[in-house]
Amino acid sequence: MSAPVEAGQPGRSGLDEQTIALAGVAQAARLVDQVSRTGSCPPAFLQASLNSLFAFDTDSVEAVYGGLPGIKLGLDTLAMVLHNQHSPEQRDMVRYIFNLLYLERKFSADPAMMAVVRSRLQHASFRAEHFAAHSKDICHSVSGIYQDTLSNLKFRIKVSGSAQHLQNSQTADTIRALLLAGIRATFLWRQLGGRRWKLVLQRRAIGARAQRLSRELDVI
Repeated sequence: MSAPVEAGQPGRSGLDEQTIALAGVAQAARLVDQVSRTGSCPPAFLQASLNSLFAFDTDSVEAVYGGLPGIKLGLDTLAMVLHNQHSPEQRDMVRYIFNLLYLERKFSADPAMMAVVRSRLQHASFRAEHFAAHSKDICHSVSGIYQDTLSNLKFRIKVSGSAQHLQNSQTADTIRALLLAGIRATFLWRQLGGRRWKLVLQRRAIGARAQRLSRELDVI
């Protein structure tokens, strides 16, 4: 789906890198939950997640999101989930995180589909770069990619929320684009050595690392 990120960046441990990538999954899930319920979400984090889809060659994990600030919502969300501090109202968001981890395995088992997604993302990236596309246009373009590929897999992520917002075509486009951003983040997490069994065993350590990385941003 994307070129491998060079692991082992100075100052970043393997666990740091995996945590940042996993925060990308959590951020996508958090934004999907917000959009499905309210019809909107923080534009800066939406843009960072969308831009991650077009980060084909980067030299660090945080560069995928334009720097660590672009993934702060994901870091906070990941720490909250792994420390069991999320509210009952956020159970769907937690479900989306683990649904994305599962769906990415199905996606990665289909090299032809992966090639189609990468090719179409490269085309969408060219259009976005040369025609100054707004997030609405990017979401519409990426939504079409998701519909033509991952929506055809047997396992599909069911998004809950307000019927009023879910029936809105622009909201639906944003949700599909964010789900693809979540798949991209999961793919990156696995590239960097992330595994579900490690997540279970290192749950507290990853949660603490996400919290520390987020607090670094608060100090800056």
